[in-house]
Amino acid sequence: ESSLTSDSSLTFSGFDHVCVRAEMAAPLLEFETEMFLSLFSTDGLLVAAEGLGIDRLLLHFLRVYSEPDSLVLLLNTTTAEQEYFTEQLRVAGVTHLPRTVTSDVPSAERYNVYTQGGVLYVTSRILVVDFLTDRIPAHLVTGILVYRAHKIIESCQEAFILRLFRQKNKAGFIKAFTDKATAFTSGFCHVERVMRNLFVKKLFLWPRFQASVHSLLEQHKPDVVELRVNLTPPMRAIQTAVLEIMSACLKELKRYNPTLEVEDLSLENTLGTSFEKTVRHYLDPLWHQLGAKTKSLVQDLKVLRTLLLYLTQYDCVTFLNLLESLHSSQKTFGSNSGWLFLDSSTLMFVNARNRVYSVPDGNRKRQRGEAELQDVKRELVLEKSPKWEALSEVMKEIEKENSRPEDAPGAVLICAGDDRTCAQLRDFLRCGGHALLTRLYSRTQHAKRATIPPKKRRKDPTLTQMVGQGGAADGSGAEEVEEEEEDLLLNLSSDSYYGILKDPLTVIHPLKGLADPYSLTRVLHEVEPKFVVLYDAELSFVRQLEIYRASRPGKVLRVYFLIYSGSTEEQRYLTSLRKEKEAFELLIREKASMVVPEEREGREDTNLDLSRSRDPANATTNSRKAGGQDGDKEPSRVIVDMREFRSELPSLLHRRGLDIEPVTLEVGDYILTPDVCVERKSVSDLIGSLQSGRLYTQCLSMTRFYRRPVLLIEFDPAKPFSLVARGDLRGEISASDVTSKLTLLTLHFPRLRLLWCPSPHVTAELFQELKRGRAEPDAAAAQAVTAESDTVAEATERYSPGPYDLLLRMPGVTVNNCRALMRHAASLAHLLTLSRDALSHALGSGANARLLHDFLHTPS
Repeated sequence: ESSLTSDSSLTFSGFDHVCVRAEMAAPLLEFETEMFLSLFSTDGLLVAAEGLGIDRLLLHFLRVYSEPDSLVLLLNTTTAEQEYFTEQLRVAGVTHLPRTVTSDVPSAERYNVYTQGGVLYVTSRILVVDFLTDRIPAHLVTGILVYRAHKIIESCQEAFILRLFRQKNKAGFIKAFTDKATAFTSGFCHVERVMRNLFVKKLFLWPRFQASVHSLLEQHKPDVVELRVNLTPPMRAIQTAVLEIMSACLKELKRYNPTLEVEDLSLENTLGTSFEKTVRHYLDPLWHQLGAKTKSLVQDLKVLRTLLLYLTQYDCVTFLNLLESLHSSQKTFGSNSGWLFLDSSTLMFVNARNRVYSVPDGNRKRQRGEAELQDVKRELVLEKSPKWEALSEVMKEIEKENSRPEDAPGAVLICAGDDRTCAQLRDFLRCGGHALLTRLYSRTQHAKRATIPPKKRRKDPTLTQMVGQGGAADGSGAEEVEEEEEDLLLNLSSDSYYGILKDPLTVIHPLKGLADPYSLTRVLHEVEPKFVVLYDAELSFVRQLEIYRASRPGKVLRVYFLIYSGSTEEQRYLTSLRKEKEAFELLIREKASMVVPEEREGREDTNLDLSRSRDPANATTNSRKAGGQDGDKEPSRVIVDMREFRSELPSLLHRRGLDIEPVTLEVGDYILTPDVCVERKSVSDLIGSLQSGRLYTQCLSMTRFYRRPVLLIEFDPAKPFSLVARGDLRGEISASDVTSKLTLLTLHFPRLRLLWCPSPHVTAELFQELKRGRAEPDAAAAQAVTAESDTVAEATERYSPGPYDLLLRMPGVTVNNCRALMRHAASLAHLLTLSRDALSHALGSGANARLLHDFLHTPS
């Protein structure tokens, strides 16, 4: 029936044969082979330097286990990454290619897919459900490979999968990979907690400064030409002004929030990509208590960081356009913390304008506002980006190199930060800097839209948007250039490049913002450039070029490295290098002092992380037994909707000893008992459901079919335990307020109970308490409840919800007397025939009877 057997996992004795097969796929460098051997021989977590090629390492593991006699699961990969890995394995000649298990594969067929062996990409939600329902033969799983292991935390889906796997399979391997060493620097013993969740006790560290790595890459290093470009005087003045403003904002932020870590709020750290995440980490738990000043300062720092990026990344016209939009935007202007009024801000505006245009002395006059400035005659300056000039010199040098008869011409790859920069560089190389800036100035100042002919080859909407902002070469043979670009491309698999020359092939490609993370890798290996121009610095790609050069001995590779000297761009790059180095040094110290228990891997039952709660929710004690020994403990069950396995709550419930039964529910998310149905909402889901009216429908269904409907409002433990900030509370009720809508919901559904939980951990504990001593739910019955089902008799006493809701809205009818009235009137038509005395008897109040009778019989 199955090609797998319980002892089908590969053994170390057969490694020689395995290594030969892997070498045929793609040769590994010496230190990569060492990395492969160390992790192949034992379970562990491998942390490599960013860009050092863990994707190459993972590909070799996939090549080894892409055989019918193995069953290996790959976790934590995106669809684009899966497609890339499969493509590379196909090129390497692998016949038993990895397969993907998604919701498109029926649950009844998934067992057959698993038993066919090989490598499988399975979505986390499906894998959790299949482990819980024993749909996957856990004892036949050879092992699990975990990509991006730094994201494994205690309650995430991948950690839940690994715990279920290790509970059911003690022999299979777990091997984890990551290249984000800096991710382990936050929190207490972060790497040890990750290893604990991975059930591994070996830590393999491969920094760039590791001896074998450094030695090999130095032997085969490319020819690097570093071009340090100077900022123009206006650019340097603008950078100084922005940094002064940021420094002032940081001082204000520290003054208003003295508990914040001073080291994390340094000016150097504000330049990094993770600064905003760091600030939110500290401020989110207190966000509802913070004043408007602090929130404004956080927003201002974000804006100022964007200004610094635009200063070195884009042209003078684009930068001025951003600056003036900030100044003219009433919302931004009214909400900023005051930095627009500083002297440094004035200096920044003056220099930004001087880069674009100047006002002759004879035409100057006193200007009191922006409107008068528009009437002044301007002389265009249009300062070219210094990097443009450097790029022109580099391209001339490359052209000269390629023209030598003794050397074969080589392809050129130009790498820039993002798609917008690439589009501008393409236009600059085609039509020149002055023409490009003139067209940009005309468009931004006079709001003229150029008509861009549709591209034949590309369908990338981002490209169309960027070309619209950056300008395409119109006139002077733009259409011919487009058709030439169409013909020159070697059927490259990437769709994110810009081809600008056919002979020699010259391609521009962005470094960031790509939907396909391996787009640049594909272009690098398909173009095989002799010259690479790094217009922008990106650490991982610099390392990738080192690996690329070392894996092609004898091939020439010259890298031109363009960077602004003494700029924030240079500081960002140096800071990223320093932080990674410090992160590895920290990991090395932690590894030296780490105490790892022998049972960490979970291959024995002594690992406490695999044990579930010893006190199930409905555990009973039989006092008749001698010594008060525990009696038989029945499992406590929770019915969980399949869609809820995207959250962490099912994992926590399982950890507390509750048995999870996944089914597809139409009403509710969790069924705790035959009477208790729970609809779980995060704060964002709650607000959205209240706005759309969906929550009303959900509560109506729960009320119809269950005696105890519950609305669970679950908060993020890192966010404030509050729906609205203190300053947003109003004295009057407003229909648009979340609290008002929630109040109306509870008034409309009086049997609805609200549970307020500050975190999923609290929710799991609360569910356990709610189930204590109560009957177990039935999965078949819960799954049978649909919108077309008969109303549960005990829930609404066989009253139709529509007339019931209408009756509650009539004068004199309340929640307390509604049911008594319905027992006297079989329908709304029957209600109209009742006299005032009959209504008084039914309602138990003459005043209420008079109100209802007058409402029903008094003409409007």
